[in-house]
Amino acid sequence: MSNAVIQLIVLAAIAIFLILRLKNVLGSREGFEQPDAPEIEPARRSARRGFEVIEGGQDRDITDHVAEGSAAAVALAAMKRAEPSFGVTDFLQGARGAYEMILMAFERGDLASVRAFLAPEVYAAFDEVVQTRTQQGLTVQAEFIGVRELTLDGAEYDAKSREAEISVRFLGELISSVRDSAGQVVEGDPKTPRKQRDTWTFARKMGAKDPNWQLVATSA
Repeated sequence: MSNAVIQLIVLAAIAIFLILRLKNVLGSREGFEQPDAPEIEPARRSARRGFEVIEGGQDRDITDHVAEGSAAAVALAAMKRAEPSFGVTDFLQGARGAYEMILMAFERGDLASVRAFLAPEVYAAFDEVVQTRTQQGLTVQAEFIGVRELTLDGAEYDAKSREAEISVRFLGELISSVRDSAGQVVEGDPKTPRKQRDTWTFARKMGAKDPNWQLVATSA
């Protein structure tokens, strides 16, 4: 038998050996090979079942902000039952924006732009301060820097009237100064930021067509 034939037989044997080894490896599903799609679906269903169990127990949208079982938590849960689209986290995000918008409108003396978001008594109290400043020839220069802290302070719900109230504590930071008619600074500092703490209470009838909450009370 010639050397060429022997070499050909050896190469063929090596090729057969490699094919068999490759088939064994592929058939074992070892290493980083991903499972077929049908095997993934049961895992997804199992994950969904677990999520539903959590949803049926603790509502993280509530307990992330107030203690489970507290009066505020009970009130917030009742609000969500009355209006399923209501979310506590979404509300707080809106409250953050409302705080800046209303606070800066008050500082500028432009309450007309936020009147729809103020209860009549709050609007009257704010307007009285604005009118007094105007009569005294005072002007306010203000720049809002941001909300440094925001905490849900309390919640109440009247199931009969569907009236809801939520109190929020804010720690805001702004630069604010008051100048007299001669342009002299009589209050605040036009360059130095200051922190301001407020607790605001917002109210709304759950299920109403108007989605806006109104500011009904303020305190330091």
